[in-house]
Amino acid sequence: MPSEHVILDSRKSFIIEKGVAAGATIDCDKESLSGAVSQRACVYCGARVVLNPITDAVHIVHGPIGCASYTWDIRGSLSSDSEMYRNSFSTDLREKDIIFGGETKLAKAIEEVYSAYHPKIIFVYATCVVGVIGDDVDAVCKLAEQTYNLRVIPVKSPGFTGNKRTGYKMACMALMQLMGDEPHEEKIPYTINYLGDFNLAAEAWIIQKYLREMGIRVISTITGDASYSTLINAPKASYNVVQCAGSMTYLAKQMKKTYGIPFEKVRFLGVDETVKALRKIAYLVGDTKVIERTNALIEREMKKTHERLETYKKKVAGKKAAIYVGGGFKAIALIKQFRNLGMHVVVVGTQTGDSEEYAMIRRLTEDGTVILDDANPSELQKFAMDKQADLLVGGVKERPLAYKLGMAFIDHNHERKHALSGFEGAVNFAKEVDMTLNSPVWHYVKNKNKTI
Repeated sequence: MPSEHVILDSRKSFIIEKGVAAGATIDCDKESLSGAVSQRACVYCGARVVLNPITDAVHIVHGPIGCASYTWDIRGSLSSDSEMYRNSFSTDLREKDIIFGGETKLAKAIEEVYSAYHPKIIFVYATCVVGVIGDDVDAVCKLAEQTYNLRVIPVKSPGFTGNKRTGYKMACMALMQLMGDEPHEEKIPYTINYLGDFNLAAEAWIIQKYLREMGIRVISTITGDASYSTLINAPKASYNVVQCAGSMTYLAKQMKKTYGIPFEKVRFLGVDETVKALRKIAYLVGDTKVIERTNALIEREMKKTHERLETYKKKVAGKKAAIYVGGGFKAIALIKQFRNLGMHVVVVGTQTGDSEEYAMIRRLTEDGTVILDDANPSELQKFAMDKQADLLVGGVKERPLAYKLGMAFIDHNHERKHALSGFEGAVNFAKEVDMTLNSPVWHYVKNKNKTI
């Protein structure tokens, strides 16, 4: 299909092809174009996916029942203790509530949840319709805190106030409200908070295992496998390290401003990024013994993983990959992983990448690579086909597109059940690339298309 029939004029500035328009910059970090059917999620989704992995919290969705089902238990986050977060609660607003207001219903829902579960913390998400009818969610939550002596924190997340990235910010603001605004001058040595890991398939535990060996204690993982008690102790950490920059950089900046905790961005996706992240954390602490233990750990793990990665590389080298993921940090790490496997990245897009991340993506990619922000299915289909991609990496919304195109697919979103972080994750990723690219099913699909 000609590109003029797929790419809307107002979308052209969000798409560039490296090497074609020298010096051109990509539009990003802006609201989605109305009518372009963006793959982005809403404000509520952004807030919920960040806060949901807090294991002993209750999450009440103040809105129609559909909002609650939309993001209920959608992450593959694991817990080492409470499973409270796997429940979902909603005020189930109906037409009568929209006309006369839903504050009474919200107060009743909080009362019922408190009586049944006695949680330490409740997050109340105000979704689109609540923003329209103007319920005073702050007042209801404040009164509930006084009545039941627990934390009840509103999360302002109506969809019309922005996009998924706005939801990330709302979640960070809720976390700051939980941790409080008192400065903590005294820090515990050799401690960090690990921000932006949601413990998908135990990934946060893999990283914690490395850090323990290095001699560094994690006070709080935010928010994978987090709890009320670990979160309120987070201001005592000496450093913050941020894995998912898109969702957690705002929180890291606020914690630096309020508690004086410096932070560094890290990426634990792929061998190169894992090695770089571990060394960065070791030098951040600055202790000679920590650095020595880190080097020993890296040397041992590299020996274990190198041979296995080379095996998969022989099977997938030369193939072409398309990437469409949520944040820029993940896209950057994926480009490096595919490059190490001898593959060519021909399309790269994100939902919430910023200009700094797109500049890095541009430096890492080959000439001819299509780079696009906030894409829709038609654009992804067109560029994946134009560039003859063999594989698409995305999330739940991109999976059917890949299969309809007869293309191999890898789920790199929060629904997945296998770890992709650290040295173990790098091997898992390479194994999955091999399995999906070299699956016999693609042979039959291609033969069928030839027959048609």
